[in-house]
Amino acid sequence: MAIGKRRIETQEAQQLRSRRQHFAAPGGSHDRLVRFLARFLPMGVGIVAALMIITPLSPRGEISFLLDRNEVAVIQERLRVDNALYRGQDAQGRPFSLTAGEAVQKSSVEGIVRLDELVARLLMSEGPARVEAPGGQYDIREDVVDVNGTMTMAAADGYRMSASGVSLDLKDKTLEGSGGVEGAVPAGTFRADRLDADLDQRTVTLTGNARLRMEPGKLRMP
Repeated sequence: MAIGKRRIETQEAQQLRSRRQHFAAPGGSHDRLVRFLARFLPMGVGIVAALMIITPLSPRGEISFLLDRNEVAVIQERLRVDNALYRGQDAQGRPFSLTAGEAVQKSSVEGIVRLDELVARLLMSEGPARVEAPGGQYDIREDVVDVNGTMTMAAADGYRMSASGVSLDLKDKTLEGSGGVEGAVPAGTFRADRLDADLDQRTVTLTGNARLRMEPGKLRMP
């Protein structure tokens, strides 16, 4: 009986050893498991690391932060456009356009657009004209541009004018400036405390400490 019992235990041990040998044999399931883990474990680690980085940046239902109310300015709306284009009509129904390299509107309630590298194209009685300035503030409701720096106008018939410290009314084709203005027309250069000019009619009115230097032979009589 004892011999039979040992024989039975020996057969069970042989079966267990055979299974272990088969599992550990080259090309067996153990090798396949090791190759699988060697291939996909690094990928799994990379995915987990990416999730740890991205998750804090994802939108959440609640956001908590601390700001100094004495140093923070709140802007309700802000619009920035590159290569902006505005179109309109003057008081006589003639079209005009205003382009800018950059246009920034801080608030639609304010109605003011900050422009850089602005160019206005106007239709005058003598033909088209082009107005350029390094920058300005455009009042959309009034179609008036407060020019930053020196504004230059060149008309199709060769008339040219430059002025600084002025505002350009796109509807009426007029310039207005106070607090010190200066510029040039074909007849010469000027300086005054105040300027009122009609670009369409080619008239300039200087007020207060007016200085006009004429260039002989360049004054064109009507």
